[in-house]
Amino acid sequence: MSFRMRAAQERDLQHLYEMAKLTGGGFTNLPPDKKSLAAKLERSAKALTRDDEALSDDLFVLVLENAETGEVRGTCQLFSQVGQRWPFYSYRIGTLTQHSEELKRTFRADMLTLSTDLEGASEVGGLFLHPGERAGGLGLLIARSRYLFIREHRARFADRILAELRGVIDEAGGSPFWDGLAGRFFGMNFQDADQFNAVHGNQFIADLMPKHPIYTAMLPESARAVIGIPHPSGRAAMRMLENEGFGFENYIDIFDGGPTMTARTDAVRSIQEAEDSEIVAIGVEGGEKVLAAHGRLADYKATYAFIERHEGGGVAIDAHGAAVLGVDVGDTIAHVARW
Repeated sequence: MSFRMRAAQERDLQHLYEMAKLTGGGFTNLPPDKKSLAAKLERSAKALTRDDEALSDDLFVLVLENAETGEVRGTCQLFSQVGQRWPFYSYRIGTLTQHSEELKRTFRADMLTLSTDLEGASEVGGLFLHPGERAGGLGLLIARSRYLFIREHRARFADRILAELRGVIDEAGGSPFWDGLAGRFFGMNFQDADQFNAVHGNQFIADLMPKHPIYTAMLPESARAVIGIPHPSGRAAMRMLENEGFGFENYIDIFDGGPTMTARTDAVRSIQEAEDSEIVAIGVEGGEKVLAAHGRLADYKATYAFIERHEGGGVAIDAHGAAVLGVDVGDTIAHVARW
């Protein structure tokens, strides 16, 4: 495979913009707005050149590159600590139980409470794979390369990690959840609110969103039906997150009602099972297929490769994988089994 993940650069702006136009809306971290994307790349560049290891408000943008042609066909983002520039809001689904002795009945009502519980966690997001490349495990390559990046820069990430999945969007590009709840308080449709959030942040949520809990029974059925449900295109992403150890803990996105998945960072499967090995030889036939990564910060690269384990802990790597990663004998790679 000639695809690899690497740190994004300024020259990737046009590629990111073209992919952003294909997302279909509701994709806050990848807005079809060049100015916003350029700001993300600038922020990522600053994070990649920061030489201390402190946990800070970093954004890292990675891209999937065809190593033979240089064409960018996918992307993802890592936020080291959310909620530092403005509050990180979620709705938390809870239950209120009340009992009437006179009626001899117990009533349980589901409620949505505006919450900043997840503030300070790290976030993986902005994952997008070009529709023309949705085969051959490239989605997994993008997703799992994020965790090896976190492992290689562990001090820069929090002990808790989250991933927001896009909620249900109708054929017209609207959100049943937004229309049934937040849209009533903001005087704007979902597309406008989503675009405003992507470009300007969500402080307007703090300004206008009702602070009292919302009884879900008061919402229209169209809104209730999509609470915590991922967009059909995000079901595979949800399964990948579950395979990594993420779980749904009753937090949902305030815009489209999509589920927010969370995990303990060190318990993420790709982080927990990865190991470091020195390359002792190049050129293997067959062997174990792994996700391999090498380099730090701006030099980080990840790809699928084949390895053979040698006595003493070293590995031999296939010549193609070595070339895509830019490694040689004596270099160390992080690797984890493909599954």
